[in-house]
Amino acid sequence: MNKDKLSVGITQGDGNGIGYEIIIKALADPRILDAFTPVIYGSSKVFGFYKKTIHNIEQQMDTYVINNIDEARPKKINIVNCLPENVYVEPGQSTPESAKSAIISLDCACEDLKKGKLDVLVTAPINKRAMNKEGFQYTGHTEYLKDKFDAEEVAMIMVSDTIKVGVVTGHIPLKDVPAAITGEIILKKLRLIKKSLQRDFRIDEPKIAVLGLNPHCGDGGLLGDEERDIILPAIEAANKEGIAAFGPYSPDGYFGMHHYNRFDATLAMYHDQGLAPFKALSFSSGVNFTAGLPIIRTSPDHGTAYEMAGKDGADPQSMISAIYTAVDIYKRRAEYDEIQAGKMDERFNRANEQKPGRPGKPQIE
Repeated sequence: MNKDKLSVGITQGDGNGIGYEIIIKALADPRILDAFTPVIYGSSKVFGFYKKTIHNIEQQMDTYVINNIDEARPKKINIVNCLPENVYVEPGQSTPESAKSAIISLDCACEDLKKGKLDVLVTAPINKRAMNKEGFQYTGHTEYLKDKFDAEEVAMIMVSDTIKVGVVTGHIPLKDVPAAITGEIILKKLRLIKKSLQRDFRIDEPKIAVLGLNPHCGDGGLLGDEERDIILPAIEAANKEGIAAFGPYSPDGYFGMHHYNRFDATLAMYHDQGLAPFKALSFSSGVNFTAGLPIIRTSPDHGTAYEMAGKDGADPQSMISAIYTAVDIYKRRAEYDEIQAGKMDERFNRANEQKPGRPGKPQIE
């Protein structure tokens, strides 16, 4: 594939949900092909089926059907036919076939990503429970990608123009959250979020707010002692490392009084504590970003929405935001790494200038 343009891999997700509809709508404007080369992993047959269900869209979209990414072309919407030819579509239904197709799409895209044939990955919504029944051993994309790319630690960060929210615990039952909240894991997430804010979002000195676990941050121990015994010490340890972390804050007042506007990111203790207010504030344009991976992955901030599948009612804005967020992070990350490499070269040169011997020539000790 011609690599003059950024290549964006897009997985189809659950083919019976709204994945194809939001992908098609997101790529409908031909000007988008000037910015990057999209590569959809799924089925041209299913793509064509859903395209016919969408009104007021250009039916002559510039698609190019291929069998592998090496055949992809710039200025085209490339569709990698990685699913069986006889794939069957049942909009609005959770089926074993749609779950298997979602797994195949994800596996194929990640293999090309590992080989360096894609620059970024954008994943359409999946049905985790249905995929689990078909042998998918993970509770979501985040956990799958952490294992697939051997990441030491990852963090789910929900991103919009106005707010960024990370979580300490992700896809686990609520009853298991308190035991999973430790000072060590909070500190790991704060380190990772700080690094991501600097490298992926170019925020030089990020400020991170940390939420409490219990109502009213435990009310001085009356409603729980995790804030005093675990969360606050973790914040203090982070401060000693040079991480500008603040809190803990009571979530209801924090979001209700818009205190998130004073910080570059917010770290919530568990999934819904962070995602519920985030989606209330930024649902139409929110993006799920996985920090800590060696690759760049984003996703819309919503699910399969079976009830809307095939009815031309899905809003593509979150998918559009996910695509452009991935592209922007790729460019910022490359710029940041180049700057850091330049700083290392500068430090190396200064160190050698101070050594005896010929100027500018490294000394062997």
